[in-house]
Amino acid sequence: MGKPTGFKEFERQTPSTQPASGRIRSWGEFSIPLPVVDLQQQGARCMDCGLPFCQSDTGCPLGNRIPEWNHLVYEGNWREALEHLHDTNNFPEFTGRVCPAPCESACVLGIHAPPVAIKTIEQDLADRGFDEGWVLPQPALRPTGREVIVVGSGPAGLAAAQQLVRLGHGVTVYERSDRIGGLLMYGIPNMKLDKTLVTRRIEQLRAEGVQFRTGVEVGVDVEFEELRAGADAVLLATGATVPRDLAIPGRSLKGIHFAMDYLTAATRTLLDGGDPVEAHLSARGRHVIVIGGGDTGTDCIATAVRQGAASVTNFEIRSRPPEHRSGAEPWPETPWLFQVDYGHEEAAAAFGDDPRRYSLAARAFEGDEVGRVVEVVTQVAGVAEGATQRWRADLVLLAMGFTGPEGLADEVRPGGAPRTGAGRFETSTPGLFVAGDARRGQSLVVWAIEEGRGAAAAIHEWLGSARPTGDLRRP
Repeated sequence: MGKPTGFKEFERQTPSTQPASGRIRSWGEFSIPLPVVDLQQQGARCMDCGLPFCQSDTGCPLGNRIPEWNHLVYEGNWREALEHLHDTNNFPEFTGRVCPAPCESACVLGIHAPPVAIKTIEQDLADRGFDEGWVLPQPALRPTGREVIVVGSGPAGLAAAQQLVRLGHGVTVYERSDRIGGLLMYGIPNMKLDKTLVTRRIEQLRAEGVQFRTGVEVGVDVEFEELRAGADAVLLATGATVPRDLAIPGRSLKGIHFAMDYLTAATRTLLDGGDPVEAHLSARGRHVIVIGGGDTGTDCIATAVRQGAASVTNFEIRSRPPEHRSGAEPWPETPWLFQVDYGHEEAAAAFGDDPRRYSLAARAFEGDEVGRVVEVVTQVAGVAEGATQRWRADLVLLAMGFTGPEGLADEVRPGGAPRTGAGRFETSTPGLFVAGDARRGQSLVVWAIEEGRGAAAAIHEWLGSARPTGDLRRP
């Protein structure tokens, strides 16, 4: 694979970005694509390692055949490379932008040198495919007469819908929000994932025959039993949308919000043609405290900076990560390392310092006479007693992850209708399936796509053994 001596000749290269000081005035994507020759050199670095851990369980859960399309890129066979990529990944333009790339952590070259820029090549292949007109609808040759309902339009639901409709099944996707896309649409800021990319992929699914119903919450606007009665199978792909709360004194004060509510408000305002600075929930002129690290915390930081926050501080309960892989996380596991993400870089450009403060635990919120938060009281994490510190706060964003699914997905969690076996997508209710974060808990977009594909295969197999009775009963 690649050039036999490529990993010795070429250094790792990834796209450059617009300067942080300038891009914080824009809500658009800011990466600058690599030239073709540099992309081919990155493909050449794939070293024919013999055991491609990049596509193993410790690498890409989709099993992307990474060495194959790296080699094709090196040779300039872009279209064939994209075909190989699409064989295992429905939406590489999404994963190429927002996936933390466990494939690169597991790259064999990474043992002794910077790994192959797999994620960069993946994104370019997808974007090039759309630009060149290679990405076209693939409708089924003949319908099966079976109807499947997918509840939830995030990456798991969309991946399952596309796989099923291409097999000839009728597919209808229900989404409670006003737009299709779930986390892809409202949970990730536009500057990180431009929503035109989501829309163009949705249009492909629509052209393949997928029907979409927005603004419909199953269990509220339409009864779940009604849907089940009119379908041969139902897939719950509702995500793990219950946010982790912070039950400390003062939690009921005004000005304390969950991160996803804040991010959604900004993106919805942008997509509706407005300025996110004017969103009903805005950081403009406020001293912002973001509690919780991770991608969501970073997205909140970047959004607050763009909205003109007076200051942004990020509390992380863990200590500062190490600069290099430790012995406790040997290759090919994904290590926990110190990284400066786009939001951290932008906050430093705006305020002169990295916004993160480590080993801090919030102990209480303090308010003013009208019941609005004005301070956050912290203590060193893991210490029951000791000195406290007070931080000015007009807006507090809780970005501590999610605890699990809500609503209908509760039926498939322990204590509800359990799965019938390890690794299975079918619940104990025949014809009722579950996938994505609703099944496995909060995870990555790449895992959601894998879950959707796996659930689609399980549904297709089940439909082949079930009589088309119009309901969920087995023969």
